Amino acid sequence: MLSVPEARARILALLAPTGGEIIPLAEAAGRVLAAPLIARLTQPPHDVSAMDGFALRAADSVIGTRLRIIGAAPAGHPFAGSVGPGEAVRLFTGSVVPAGADCIIIQEDAEYDDTTVTLRASGHAGKHIRGAGLDFATGDRLLSPGRHLTARDIGLAAAANHPWITVHRRPVIAILATGDEIAMPGDPIPAGGIVSSNSHALAAFIRSNGGIPLILPIAADDRTAIASAAASASHADLLITTGGASVGTHDLVQAGLSEIGLDVDFWKIAMRPGKPLMFGRLGDLPVLGLPGNPVSAMICALLFAKPAIERLGGLPGSAPPTEFARCTVALPANDHRADHLRATIDRDPDGHWTVTPFGPQDSSMLRRLALADAVVLRAPHAPAEPAGATVTIIRLAACGL
Repeated sequence: MLSVPEARARILALLAPTGGEIIPLAEAAGRVLAAPLIARLTQPPHDVSAMDGFALRAADSVIGTRLRIIGAAPAGHPFAGSVGPGEAVRLFTGSVVPAGADCIIIQEDAEYDDTTVTLRASGHAGKHIRGAGLDFATGDRLLSPGRHLTARDIGLAAAANHPWITVHRRPVIAILATGDEIAMPGDPIPAGGIVSSNSHALAAFIRSNGGIPLILPIAADDRTAIASAAASASHADLLITTGGASVGTHDLVQAGLSEIGLDVDFWKIAMRPGKPLMFGRLGDLPVLGLPGNPVSAMICALLFAKPAIERLGGLPGSAPPTEFARCTVALPANDHRADHLRATIDRDPDGHWTVTPFGPQDSSMLRRLALADAVVLRAPHAPAEPAGATVTIIRLAACGL
């Protein structure tokens, strides 16, 4: 059985980012840049005042000097003339510094009326002036491809005069649930059957991580039905199946997809929950086969589908972020499989983060996953730990789960 890091690396190695598309800047937050963002103008385009005050020559900026005010230049209304000896122009933050002036005296350091200003502080060339191009100049490379765009980036792109931006297309992730025993919520439930939670949970998870989910009709435990359903997802960027990924008598995903050309890269991971995980390719379509148990499916989605969606969407794709917390209970020694314990998070009286795993961790108990704040990661063959030991955790909300 592969380790979790080995399996993740093999999945990512076979995935390539989607192509670029041009979208309105207002819709680009959260998307991934697919082309360099180049400045289309210089910012600021002119020397501008950083403060409200008076523009004058540095040579005149001597305490006690009285200057004649020859005009005003509110932002957006530059002064048309030039500042000469003994003259000043009233400016405001963002006003263009008029020709001849090379110094700003702020209004708090001046006494003034409508016609004259007397300086109460001295200045120097460049004081309180933001030079043209202080932020960036036309042609500067502002952002590089592969950047996950934030609100700050959107502001920068707008300032650089980009109404449109090139981003990676959101990957389409097809979801195929399999099994004679499952039904969609609200549909008739077969005898001895259950309601399928995986398709909707995975769709929400995919959407929160930047993908576009495509829920396919449930496929019966029949090779032909599974193959036919998978063929309808040929236009997707990734096919995720749930259930039937093992090799039991009724686990027919591998068998059904093999009939239409599935090339299996691996199956079975040394982890709990989620051992029967499969990955391969159906022609050009990557296929990730998740277990059918709801908790197993979602933990595998966290560890493998999330980085796969990131890689398809233009990001590197990486393991979920981890941090540390103090475990409030003792933990027994672990076996050969990496364990992922659903747990709640709190703070102790000293303000330190603490984590408390639930009792039974059965992979069918979806309610405990919903109530969990994190999973506690336990490495294969980890030794027993006493209560109060520091453990590694993944916060679920931070990963869209």
